[in-house]
Amino acid sequence: MMLKKLALAGVVSLMGTTVWSACAFENTTEVKSLSAGFEAWKAVTDAMAECGNVQAELDQEFRTKQPAAFEANPALYQIGGVSNGTITPLLNAGTIRPLDDLVAKYGQNLAPNQLIKIDGKIMAVAMMVNTQHLMYREDILSDLGIAVPTTWDEVYAAAEKIKEAGVVEYPLGATMKSGWNLAQEFVNMYPGFGGQLFNDDNTTAVNSEAGIKALETMKAALPFTDPEVLNSDSTTVQQQFQQGKIAMANLWASRGGAMDDAAESKVAGKVKMAAAPIAMDGGAPATTLWWDGIVIATNISDEDADAAFRVAMEGMDEEMVTANNEAAIWLIPGYVPGPLAKGAIDTATANPAPPAYPSTTQMGLLHTALGNEIPAFLTGDRDAAATLTAIEEAYTTSAKEAGVLK
Repeated sequence: MMLKKLALAGVVSLMGTTVWSACAFENTTEVKSLSAGFEAWKAVTDAMAECGNVQAELDQEFRTKQPAAFEANPALYQIGGVSNGTITPLLNAGTIRPLDDLVAKYGQNLAPNQLIKIDGKIMAVAMMVNTQHLMYREDILSDLGIAVPTTWDEVYAAAEKIKEAGVVEYPLGATMKSGWNLAQEFVNMYPGFGGQLFNDDNTTAVNSEAGIKALETMKAALPFTDPEVLNSDSTTVQQQFQQGKIAMANLWASRGGAMDDAAESKVAGKVKMAAAPIAMDGGAPATTLWWDGIVIATNISDEDADAAFRVAMEGMDEEMVTANNEAAIWLIPGYVPGPLAKGAIDTATANPAPPAYPSTTQMGLLHTALGNEIPAFLTGDRDAAATLTAIEEAYTTSAKEAGVLK
C-alpha cells in the first residue's frame, strides 16, 4: 500500500525547491556508486559527478555485485542504486546504514514520499517510481487498424495481425532473459490472474491454477518474439524498439525516454505508452509497482557517508529533473508528468491497482527459484505443472536453508 501511495503522489508532485547552478559544493572525498544503467541513473550520476571526485559504475548486473561489494570492509562503493526488489539482501546483511541523521542534515528538499522507512528508520531515498507497461508503435497499429490492446488476449491478437503484415521483424519484444528478468515476467503475470505469491506460513502459493495460467500466457508470446528471447533483457528490448524491429512490448517506464531520443532512436515520436495489459476480466494490470533510489554503505567512515549522501542529494535535485524530465517518473520535486508517463500513471492508478513488488527475504528466494526453473518450460523440456512443482521445491529448500521455513 505504501508504494501505491508513493507512486500516486510522485506523479503529481510539483513542489518547488531551491535550484543550484551545477553542484552547490566542491566534493573533495572520493565517492563511488554502483547502480543500474538506464537513463534515469545516467542523469542522476552525471549530476553527482558535477561535484567532483565521483566515479559512477552503471551496470545492469548491479544486483548481483552489490551484496559482496557492500559487505567488504571498507565497502567498495559508498552509494548504491537500489529498488524495492534489490534492497533486501543489503538490509538483511546490515551493509547499508540508516539515513535519518543525513536526511536531517542535507535532505531539506526531499519530499516525504521519497523517504523509504524500514522498521521506523530511513534506509533509502527514492528518486522515481517504475513499472513495466505497454509500449507500442502508434503508426503500425494505426496503419493496420488495430486498437491499443488492453488485455493480453488482445496483445496476442494484435501481434498475429502484425506478423501477417510483415511490417517488423518481430511483433513483440519481451524481457525474458533466463534468470532475474524471466522471473520478473512471472511475478508480473501471476498476480494478474489473482495469484498470491505466499501463504501465511511463508510457503509459496505459486503451484496453483493461477500459476498454470501465468506460465501459459507467457509462453504464448514466443511465436511473436525474437527466437533468442531467453537472452533478451530490458536493454535488448529497448534497442529492438529503437531500431524499428518490434511493434509492442511490456517494458519498464524508465526505458520510455530512450524511445524519443532522436540521436539513438529510429522511431522517435512513434512509440506511445499505455497501461500494462490485464490478464483476466476485472483483474489488475499484470505488472508490479517499483521504486528506485539510493542507499549508503555501512562499512565506510561517517565522513565518507556524509560526503556520499551530500553528493547524492546534488544528483537528485530539481535542476537534474528539469534537464531530464522525461527520463523517469520522478518523485523529486519539480517533475512535470509528460506524455511518456501516461502508461505508468494509467497502470498505477488502475482499479484494481497492481501490487507492489515485495521487499522480503522470501521474495528474493522465490525470484531466484522462478528464474532458474521457468526456462525448462519455455523450451518445452518440462510442462507447466512440473515446472511449478520444481519452483515450489527449489524455494522450499532455499527457504529452509535461510531459516524462513522450518
